[in-house]
Amino acid sequence: MNTKITSCIVLYKNDITMVREAIDSFLNTELKVKLYLVDNSPTNELKKIVIDSRIEYIHNPANPGFGASHNVAIKKAFELGSDYHLVLNPDIYFKKGTLEQICNFMDTNVNVGHLMPKVTYPNGELQYLCKTNPTFFDLFVRGFMPSFLKGTFKKRMDSYEYKNQDYNKNIYDIPYLSGCFMFLRTATLKDIGFFDDKIFMYLEDADLTRRFLKISRTAYYPDAQVFHHFAKMTHKKLKFKWITIESAFIYFNKWGWLKSIY
Repeated sequence: MNTKITSCIVLYKNDITMVREAIDSFLNTELKVKLYLVDNSPTNELKKIVIDSRIEYIHNPANPGFGASHNVAIKKAFELGSDYHLVLNPDIYFKKGTLEQICNFMDTNVNVGHLMPKVTYPNGELQYLCKTNPTFFDLFVRGFMPSFLKGTFKKRMDSYEYKNQDYNKNIYDIPYLSGCFMFLRTATLKDIGFFDDKIFMYLEDADLTRRFLKISRTAYYPDAQVFHHFAKMTHKKLKFKWITIESAFIYFNKWGWLKSIY
């Protein structure tokens, strides 16, 4: 029996309870699965959460970044020949049957290469994680503009986050899907390649989704739901703001500084 789904969670000094919740969610299935934990923490203390033979732990203290770390597991997924590969955040959890539901959709819709389910906070509040191709201005308004000025650009931001669409219905060909839960057809991923490892963190998901959309459909699938604790670190620490700026320059130098919409 071939492996149906490989997955990777990248770790860095995470809360163990939350990580266990993510791991248990992924392993709670009758499907044949394999989970890679790529741990960028300075020590291998988190290795103690490996209590299942379906998990492979990889200590990677050099911490090359989100995308580069996921690339370690993607290479292994290619070697294993899984049908699908899931890029999973350590602060995500979901109910039993969710993976089966998503697999059934992907098995039926073979033109879809990349899927994101409905993502909500634990209290059920929707997270608007479908986005159009970003501009530098969009990123500035969302991450850096003072709150009292953001209302001026509400219409623009609503359009950027697809709030003019019904998040209870399928939406296709989205150019930017969140990296918190990226359900990828492995064969298509093999065609478009790895995450851009020059991007340390932020916008690597926008870059990957955009490459998927060149050769497949990218879908928001609200019939399946996952829960995301989600902390907006960009808004809290100067370090993360600077990382966002560096990532934006790499992204826009690659794709151009003028917005294009699929």
